[in-house]
Amino acid sequence: MNHVERHAATLSDRAAIRFDGSTTTWTDLRDRVHTLAKALSSRGIGFGDRVAIITGNRPEFIETVLAANLLGALAVPVNFRLTGPEAAYILADSGAKIAIGDELGTPILLAALKDLPESPRLVTITHPTNGFELYSDLIDETNTEAAAPLPDVPEDSPALIMYTSGTTGRPKGAVLTHLNLQAQGGTVTRAFQYVDEDEVNLIASPLFHIGAIGSVVPTLFVGGTLVLHPTRAFIADAVLDLLENEGVTSVFLVPTQWQALCAEPGIATRNLERLRVLGWGAAPASDTLLRRMADTFPDAMNVALFGQTEMSPVTCVLHGKDAIRKLGSVGRPIAAVTARVVNPDMEDVEPGEVGEIVYRGPGLMLGYWNKPDATADAFHGGWFHSGDLVRVDEDGFVYVVDRAKDMIISGGENIYCSEVENVLAAHPEIAEVTLIGHPHPVWGETPVAYVVLLDPAAALDIDSLREWASTSLAKYKLPTRLQVIDALPRNASGKILKNALRTHPPRDEPAAGAS
Repeated sequence: MNHVERHAATLSDRAAIRFDGSTTTWTDLRDRVHTLAKALSSRGIGFGDRVAIITGNRPEFIETVLAANLLGALAVPVNFRLTGPEAAYILADSGAKIAIGDELGTPILLAALKDLPESPRLVTITHPTNGFELYSDLIDETNTEAAAPLPDVPEDSPALIMYTSGTTGRPKGAVLTHLNLQAQGGTVTRAFQYVDEDEVNLIASPLFHIGAIGSVVPTLFVGGTLVLHPTRAFIADAVLDLLENEGVTSVFLVPTQWQALCAEPGIATRNLERLRVLGWGAAPASDTLLRRMADTFPDAMNVALFGQTEMSPVTCVLHGKDAIRKLGSVGRPIAAVTARVVNPDMEDVEPGEVGEIVYRGPGLMLGYWNKPDATADAFHGGWFHSGDLVRVDEDGFVYVVDRAKDMIISGGENIYCSEVENVLAAHPEIAEVTLIGHPHPVWGETPVAYVVLLDPAAALDIDSLREWASTSLAKYKLPTRLQVIDALPRNASGKILKNALRTHPPRDEPAAGAS
């Protein structure tokens, strides 16, 4: 918030946020955040309390994070794609005292209430609903006598709880501090070579992702302008309109989005001279795509970012000059991170050998909210264990060779197999199930369920399975294909051999309308 105060004093009428044709100046942002903080305080929110946010991309999301942090409270971003029960778990686990939604989040909050022992205070931005206060009333509130004085918030205080899907089937909340976010801001400022208030950063990823929040922070640092892509389908032509009309200088997109953008007819006629940083990550990019990006934007800098929520998130950066030469690499560890590649005994492996990459650094989370055992496990040996199995070449470039946590990346979304498997295993016709990712031409990977039926003569199809599971899982987590088999392949200790299944693509047809 100190950065907002500084920019309001020196860049008062310049745009801090641009959204759907509207502008929030730095003065506007400061004033709205202070008013919202006082309104939250008068409703009992103070140091250490949790404020849940379940909205699409909009200025109110950023305002709420800043207002909560001004009070020393923790913002809890929630994925608006979750079902009611999934959202209820996060609200209950975090102990959120207030939850703010919009047209996307308010219905999910309503659905979550029946699974909550105690409802948080509810606020809606755009979807007037019984039992919800209006966000606009909080912003317009003048009677703030009940508000407590703003506290001193040390840099090592928690700022966010970012929930990540866990291998045990329940999300874990990574607790990130103000210092963690400052470290992330410095990392991206350096990687993208941000200079001053002339930077215009398009945020196209959902703000509930740490990648998007991590892109917001450096723009707040330098006083640039944040352009928020509204939460709707990614349409390449519309994104090009934003890039051109807003004079965007940097943007982070997943490879499938860059692929669509570069293939858009007429892109060569667009005035995109200000676009100087092409950020990408969350999934691998092919050499064909990287060359096409270079041909389409010959004067722009290509930068790949790799990391994870627990590290705030960036740990490695791959610059465009190395992207083709080191194809498949996620880059080198950043200066602010100390990384090792170790065997199960915490001994360093030799270059070229596979081991788990472990980290230390100022971006490292405090731990998992309400999960001391999971925190101790992640930090055993004094280092944070990423769960990524990697090898490092002679030049120090990191290559991820496996995901120890069985994560599937589909269209930039992380899908953890065990979470989906736990749901599918409860199906009345399924005896055993496992989930793996298979290559997909658009989404990179798609989740495929391999199941053993209780009754081999029973009939189970992918569409009925998706419908059954849709009440418990967000749409993007649902399997898109189903393969019924006689038995799951296992090793001598009984562990399922997923690699054996990966070599045998499913024979069935994909689900109707699956994405």
